Amino acid sequence: MTSDTSAHLLALDWGTSSLRAFLMQDARIVDSRQSGHGIQHLPAAGVPGFEQAFAELAGDWVRQWPTLPVVAGGMVGSAQGWREAPYVRCPADIRALAQHPVRVPSGLGPEIVIAPGVLFDEPGMLPDVMRGEEIQIAGALSENRPWAARCCMVLPGTHSKWVQVQEGKILRFATYMTGELFAVLCQHSILGRLLPEDRSALREPNPEAFELGLSEARHSRAGDVSHQLFATRTLGLTGRLPHDALADYLSGLLIGSELVSGLARAREQEAVPLVMIGEPALCARYAEALRFLGQPLAAVFGNTAALGLWNFAVAAGVLLPAN
Repeated sequence: MTSDTSAHLLALDWGTSSLRAFLMQDARIVDSRQSGHGIQHLPAAGVPGFEQAFAELAGDWVRQWPTLPVVAGGMVGSAQGWREAPYVRCPADIRALAQHPVRVPSGLGPEIVIAPGVLFDEPGMLPDVMRGEEIQIAGALSENRPWAARCCMVLPGTHSKWVQVQEGKILRFATYMTGELFAVLCQHSILGRLLPEDRSALREPNPEAFELGLSEARHSRAGDVSHQLFATRTLGLTGRLPHDALADYLSGLLIGSELVSGLARAREQEAVPLVMIGEPALCARYAEALRFLGQPLAAVFGNTAALGLWNFAVAAGVLLPAN
């Protein structure tokens, strides 16, 4: 952006492993930056680490626009974050979130207004929490009002979320540790022994192995999953799958198990649009799995956190709505 461009908001999507900053004008991103200084990778411990991470990424913006409002969402508001923003209980929408922000000095002058997360905790049901996904959901809904009436939002990731939305509110949701389980099993279990040592190398995925995992998940019975997981090893030992395809089988099995459960929950809402939000490559993987299972997707979005943070700032009275 040019030096004479005006800015209305600095929005921070601050997660566990990364920090993204968006300079916004009239609900549009005019500039963005990213660093690896998520809350678990700060340049220093405690409050000084948060202040330094913010200053390194956005300090020149603050110096150029010293009265610019700053809002943040994600794990920065967790118990391990800069300052804890207590959860808002379901049902929750952007207006409910905006009623319970916390503020923290940035170290550069302006305060940072941090959005809370969302808690689902109903009697007789397992509790669940989210931080950051509620902001992405708000961003997606603001551009697609018909879905606010009723939809199921899927947010794949380390901890995938399946979210029931009705009348613009998050009614309930379920978290699946799919991404974390995949990483732990590959790196810290016997299943990883047969996988290629350099798993970071670019390679073509094996669709047959991925679909085998999906098929096992679709036809599984209660208690089958630990047996199916061990097959990641035995399929390699017996030569049924090449070693470089075993991770695709494991991925298919874990994603498939999540989808079988998540779709069953979604069907309890009757016929609702299924909308996905997330990183493009991972969303493509999930979309492929849903096609295999015969489930259509209404839409797929990239990260919608910036627009969600803009709407949070408006609802919290931090800035006026765009014209």
